[in-house]
Amino acid sequence: MSEAQCLLELKNVNKEFATGTLDEVRALDNIILNAYNGDFITVIGSNGAGKTTLLNMIAGVYPPDKGGNIAIRGNNVTNMSEHKRAQFFGRVYQDPQIGTAAKMTVVENLSLAIARGQKRGVNIATTKTRQDYFRNILKTLHLGLEDRLNTLVGTLSGGQRQALALVMATISKPLLLLLDEHTAKLDPNTAGIVLELTENIVTKVNMTTIMITHNMEHALRYGNRLIMMHKGRIVVDLNHDQRRNTSVTDLLTAFREASGEQLSDDSLLLNTTETSDRLGES
Repeated sequence: MSEAQCLLELKNVNKEFATGTLDEVRALDNIILNAYNGDFITVIGSNGAGKTTLLNMIAGVYPPDKGGNIAIRGNNVTNMSEHKRAQFFGRVYQDPQIGTAAKMTVVENLSLAIARGQKRGVNIATTKTRQDYFRNILKTLHLGLEDRLNTLVGTLSGGQRQALALVMATISKPLLLLLDEHTAKLDPNTAGIVLELTENIVTKVNMTTIMITHNMEHALRYGNRLIMMHKGRIVVDLNHDQRRNTSVTDLLTAFREASGEQLSDDSLLLNTTETSDRLGES
């Protein structure tokens, strides 16, 4: 791909925590990463590998150490605040409760999401035309949420709520979607459904996406590129052609050759579970 198509660039990005103490941790170690328009990158790695720190760095939660740089469409955003940088991203977290407001209705949550960064409030955003728009979007999820616009979000199941969070994160069509193990707190069946919804939404609008997962099979199944992290470094980076014929065993071998270590996190080897086509209440 040409440099003109580069959406996100991280250059020599480092991050340490508790520097100079016995608890010092190198969370990111000289990260160099380019994400191109339309990339769907899955990120795998054991606990402490630096996956969430990587997303936090991209989102501007904290700046990189030691002079690293972050650019979006060629514009340096390294020192841009998290609040200002939020205009570029949609993000879905592990916990379904984080991305949605429990004491607001479905339509109010969606109204806030679509109005983000615009000078208009919920009252203006909840016109009949807007509600029809929301209803049509929710129909594509096949979860019945289109008939529950006035339902308090806190009464939804975990899977329904996470699906809503996904819609909220993408409804304004941000440049980049960040998914931080967004199915980790769901049961296997529901997680599979949300992953399929994720793929459908991302593919439909060709949205550049970075998805952290703790499951190697998910990492190999979804997206067009796979990154494996270890001790704050990117140790494996497979493009579409390379990952297409890669198995979990191949990935473990690549990890061992790149890191010089055996993978010790058994949770990464969890198998995916076949899913049904609808979410139930929980």
